[in-house]
This record gives sequence, structure tokens and C-alpha cells, in this order.
Amino acid sequence: MTGRRTQHGPATDRATSFGAVAEAYERSRPSYPDEALDWLLPPGARRVLDLGAGTGKLTRSLVARGLEVVAVEPTPGMRGQFARVLPDVELLDGTGEAIPLPDASVDAVLMAQAWHWVDPDTASPEVARVLRPGGRLGLLWNVRDAGVEWIAQLDRLLPGPGEEQLGSLAPRVAAPFGPVERYDVRWSDPVTVESLLDLTRSRSWVIALDETHRDRVLEDVRAQAQAHLEETGTLALEYVTRCSRARRP
Repeated sequence: MTGRRTQHGPATDRATSFGAVAEAYERSRPSYPDEALDWLLPPGARRVLDLGAGTGKLTRSLVARGLEVVAVEPTPGMRGQFARVLPDVELLDGTGEAIPLPDASVDAVLMAQAWHWVDPDTASPEVARVLRPGGRLGLLWNVRDAGVEWIAQLDRLLPGPGEEQLGSLAPRVAAPFGPVERYDVRWSDPVTVESLLDLTRSRSWVIALDETHRDRVLEDVRAQAQAHLEETGTLALEYVTRCSRARRP
């Protein structure tokens, strides 16, 4: 899921908690729209690093484009799920601050749902180190579209915006990268009640709750979802994929 801060503390504990729910993460987390990848990837890119690859949600889309992909993921539970679904992709243990690749070895570094976990002052030069000159750092987050009424109601059940929502609005990228460009893609993902519950279970703040509070949150989400089921038995979960990119000199 993430490149992580190297120091210890609450943020690190939450970042490394995803391994405990790796199966729910794999079942429920959506992929990313092609339009976002079209914008993030530099022309002519051949070898790409998926940094903080999690269970390989983004990796699959990159492989489908015919790219040579190497994945880096620090959490053993997530690496286990990744290796099960993508056994032929090179997978390494590492973080955004310590990438186990040689200098100038990739054309692009993409990081999905994860830059908010890293220290940008340390991760930015480390990402630049593994990029070839002119290579690109691409960051992306799937964020629920709170402009849709039922999703806004759902969000009110949750304890406020998390790192993903806050970090995706204006991610800070440090030297030696140039200015950060932004682009949004709106799209819809049909989900079942159970997959929405798995999606909720895979959130870092839910993982950190005690069992009683976690069960209460899940029951509230279940009730909200069932109230808005369509005839197909699914809900249209509307997303905004927030994309940011920066070029290595």
C-alpha cells in the first residue's frame, strides 16, 4: 500500500496496519481509470516503478499496457497478496524513502493512495535518484465524490477527512522536482453492500478502532448502503481520481 515514514509513531503504525486487512483490501479497493494513467505516464515510458504497490491494483493496469513494471511494497501481508495475483512481476521490499533500485533505472515512478504516508523531503530526492533524467513522478488517489448526496451522507458517518483526502488536494513534492501539475478524473464504480463494507474495513482509521467501535461503524455503513441500493443490487460509488505529476530535471 505505501511507502512509509522511516520514524516510528502513530502515522507509521497506521501506515503499516494494512497488512492485517490485505485480503479485504484486495477484494474491495478499486483500480484506476485509463485517463488518469494516460496523463501521468510520460511519452515513451517503458520501465515503471509502482511504489507502495499494495496488492497490485495499479500494477495490473500498468502491466496491461505492456510496460515493464517493478513493484516496491513494505508490508509483508500486502506483498503476500500481490505475489498471489501477480506472480510474474518483480516485487521488492522497500519504502518511498529507501527504494531498492539502482540510480536512473526507471522512466516513471507512480504511487497510488500512498504519498501522504511518506516524508516528501526524504522521498522526493530518493524517487529522483531512481528516475532517468526527464522521468516523471506520478501520484494518484481515488477519493469518493462527496458532491453525490448519498456519498456525502456516507461520509458524514465517518470521522472526517483522512490522510488520503487531505494529501491528495495539494501533495507536496520537494527538490529536485519541478512544479507539480494537477488533473482530476471523475468515474463510477458499481459496488455491492459487502464490497463497500470491505472497503470500509480496509481504511487505516477503521483498522485502528477497537472491535466495538469498528462494528458500530460497519453497521452504520451497511444501513446507509442498503437505503440506496439500485435495482441491480449495487450502488454507484462515484470517485474523483486526483492526479499529480512532476518532472525530474
